[in-house]
Amino acid sequence: MKKILWFTALSLLSLTISAADSLRVHCPQIPILLDRIDNILFQLRVPDAKPGDVLESLTIEFENGTDLKSINELRLFYSGTEAVRRRGMFFSPVEYISAHDVWNTRSANPSYSVLQEQADRIGRKVVLHSKQKMTGGINYYWISVRMDSKASLLTKLNAKVTEVVINGAKTPISAPSNEIVRRVGYGVRHAGDDHSKAYRIPGLVTTNSGSLIGVYDIRWNSSVDLQERIDIGVSRSMDKGQTWEPMRIAMSFADVDGLPSGQNGVGDPAVLVDENTGTIWAIAVWTNGMGNGRAWTNSMPGMEPHETPQLMLARSDDDGRTWSKPINVTKQVKDPSWCFLLQGPGRGITMRDGTLVFAIQFIDKDRMPHAGIMYSKDHGETWHIHNPARSNTTEAQVAEVEPGVLMLNMRDNRGGARAVMTTKDLGRTWTEHVSHRTALREPVCMASLIAVPAEKNALGKDLLLFSNPDTTDGRYNITIKASLDGGVTWPYKLLLDEGNGWGYSCLTMIDSQTVGILYESSVAHMTFQAVKLKDIVR
Repeated sequence: MKKILWFTALSLLSLTISAADSLRVHCPQIPILLDRIDNILFQLRVPDAKPGDVLESLTIEFENGTDLKSINELRLFYSGTEAVRRRGMFFSPVEYISAHDVWNTRSANPSYSVLQEQADRIGRKVVLHSKQKMTGGINYYWISVRMDSKASLLTKLNAKVTEVVINGAKTPISAPSNEIVRRVGYGVRHAGDDHSKAYRIPGLVTTNSGSLIGVYDIRWNSSVDLQERIDIGVSRSMDKGQTWEPMRIAMSFADVDGLPSGQNGVGDPAVLVDENTGTIWAIAVWTNGMGNGRAWTNSMPGMEPHETPQLMLARSDDDGRTWSKPINVTKQVKDPSWCFLLQGPGRGITMRDGTLVFAIQFIDKDRMPHAGIMYSKDHGETWHIHNPARSNTTEAQVAEVEPGVLMLNMRDNRGGARAVMTTKDLGRTWTEHVSHRTALREPVCMASLIAVPAEKNALGKDLLLFSNPDTTDGRYNITIKASLDGGVTWPYKLLLDEGNGWGYSCLTMIDSQTVGILYESSVAHMTFQAVKLKDIVR
């Protein structure tokens, strides 16, 4: 009996050692961009290599259903060893491709990756080889994938590493048990594009003609908020996000009053389509002067540009091709005692009765922030504000959840979860929604909310769609969620990007079957993806 127990103990120990020594494979849930040369498909960690060991071959198998014609190339890279004092389970010593590396966001950084082999004939099974001698200890490899630029945005990749040979022997592989399905996307804006250092704050709408209009901050000098040299950029797609036209500028104040352009920024946009007229409205806040400190803390009471930021609109009557000169609506809606009034970035809506609505936020005389709405009953000629929904809230999005009933979903500075209020009278009075501060967690970040009536979606059910970083401790795990009960519960969700980014996002329906999202991802400053509703509500 003792011998049996001893043998069992030895066997368990052997299995433990084998598991600990096995090669670790990670398939990150991050977008695979059609416009990138290298996208991370797999990351590999060899835990206990001996000096001179060689990873001779690695086999990748694609599952049935993967469109192999959409894949142009696979590449195997060696990326070195681990620092002695670095602890924990990692799958890379550095970022192999950085979304923030200006003018070098689309291919592997050669400082951190040594190419071993590439394959451009992609079958169900692909074998990649290496002759690289490893150093002692932890060693890293990774596999990149390059997609055909004409591949559909709805393409999915489902693959796994099935065999690794080191020193002529098959090596045990440890990988997550759950199946990772990868989705493609398009990098609408990358760091360095058009000589801008950064792009932030996405807004997205679908026009009456079916075009997609994306708006965002062009942050020329750095990623910091106003006050800085910032203009409002526009990207337009006429093929459901598959390709995007060259960037246009909707608003710029760079040459006003002779001030340096870094003291005449305009930013944090939202965009709205008047569904009855076809007019597209962009809204943003212009900060004139203020030195180069942050507008959020340096703005003051008053009404004039030298006192307080100005709320500006621009309109397009030709489907986003050209934009009007900025229209100042500050005096229509701002209380002179407020220190700062600006829009909730993202998008506005047309209500069923034709009323145009943008979310707003303001800092009162005591420097307490509030969220609310502004609205127009005359197609954007005049605008009005009633009462805020809740104190200590900022960036919000609005949706019409029933005829005449608006839901305001707000970033809450208390942290932990989204604030949610409703109004039946355009913001004169507000009611706390049952999901308030409970249903939707957040790390204190902007989020997106859209309502899709049953008659406008292929599921035939009233939908609310929501996107944000689905965490409380950082801006990662960008997720789309769906509710079928007016936002009371959110049982359906789809993770798009597990990586770290700035976290802002905006949703729109591309057609009755497909939702589009423009967001600040881990792989590009402005990433666009298209997702079938049936992939979310399953």
